[in-house]
Amino acid sequence: MTRFIALICGLLFGMGLTISQMVAPNKVLNFLDITGFWDPSLALVMFSALALFIPVYHKIIKRQTSPKFTDTFRFPNKITIDLSLILGAIIFGIGWGISGICPGPALVNLTGGSPKVLVFILMMLIGMNIPKYASMLSSKFNT
Repeated sequence: MTRFIALICGLLFGMGLTISQMVAPNKVLNFLDITGFWDPSLALVMFSALALFIPVYHKIIKRQTSPKFTDTFRFPNKITIDLSLILGAIIFGIGWGISGICPGPALVNLTGGSPKVLVFILMMLIGMNIPKYASMLSSKFNT
C-alpha cells in the first residue's frame, strides 16, 4: 500500500510540474534571467504551492501524532549547515542555472527521451554518489 501511495504522489507531482510548465528548461531559464526576458510565472506557481501547503500543514500535518502510511516519521539526522551543504547547494544552483532542469522535472522529462535530459540524469546520479565514493577513498588512504 505504501508504494501505491508513493506512486500516486509521484504522478500528482509530475502532473503538477507539467501543468505549471516547470519541466520546460527555457521557461525555467527565463525565470532565472532577471536582467533579460524575465518570466515571473514560475514565482506564481511557487507562491500558490506555499499558499496551499502552509494552512494544510498547520491544520492537519503538524497535529498528527503518527504518519498515515508508514510506521514512523522520518526526519533528517543532520541538521547543521556545513561546508558540504553549502558546496552542494552551489553546485545544484549552477547546474540548475546552466541547464534549466532540476531533479524532479528531469525525471518527468525522461518520458520525452531527450539526450540532454538523459545526460543530465547521468551526471546527477554521478554527482549524488561522489560523497560516498570520496569518503570510501579517503578512508582507504587514511589507514
